[in-house]
Amino acid sequence: MRAHRITFAALVVAAGLSLTACQNGDDGAAASDPSSASSASAASSSGGGSGSGGSDQDSGKDSAGSGSDGKGTAAPADSGSGSGDNGATPKCTTDGLKITAQDSFIDGDPDGSVTVGLTNGSGADCVISGFAGVDLKTNAGDISATRKGEPGDPYILKNGKEVDFYISYPLNETGGSGVRITGLVVTPPNETKSVTLDWPGNASLPATDGSGSPVLVGPIGSAGQGG
Repeated sequence: MRAHRITFAALVVAAGLSLTACQNGDDGAAASDPSSASSASAASSSGGGSGSGGSDQDSGKDSAGSGSDGKGTAAPADSGSGSGDNGATPKCTTDGLKITAQDSFIDGDPDGSVTVGLTNGSGADCVISGFAGVDLKTNAGDISATRKGEPGDPYILKNGKEVDFYISYPLNETGGSGVRITGLVVTPPNETKSVTLDWPGNASLPATDGSGSPVLVGPIGSAGQGG
């Protein structure tokens, strides 16, 4: 019986030593194998290349102003816009702009129109371009204007000068009350802060099933160019 107990104890000790040796061998292989560190480094470098590039491209895509000469000169003669920018001029911001709206409908036109003016009151020149965001507030919910036309190159709006764009909307000639407009919300290009204005155009839009003419907005500098 004593001999059997000694043999069994020896087997248990031997098995324990074998298991410890296997574990130490695995740890050593993992520590000496550079593939895991290389893989982690490659994953880190591949994930870090998609930072702000997308936003810069989007900003560039929406940064074109309008101008009849194609060089960034604003269409209105008194807009005070200049061509080109060396990157030092800041963009025009909502807080630095005075935004106004006036009815510009001409008898005989098939649609109504409103001209929105952006006056630079920031105290310094700024760059502006692309499309402003436009929403009509109505008793049936907000209506977002659809962009129409192609923006031109970015250009400099000089301090104290104004640049305009147009809003086109269907006239309510149904004889009914239609959809009542209660306000106009304007967001300057590349901004998130909006300004709410009184609506200067016709009081209502025709009530349709969605098949009628949409509300349209032209690019910055488009007012007076016929869209």
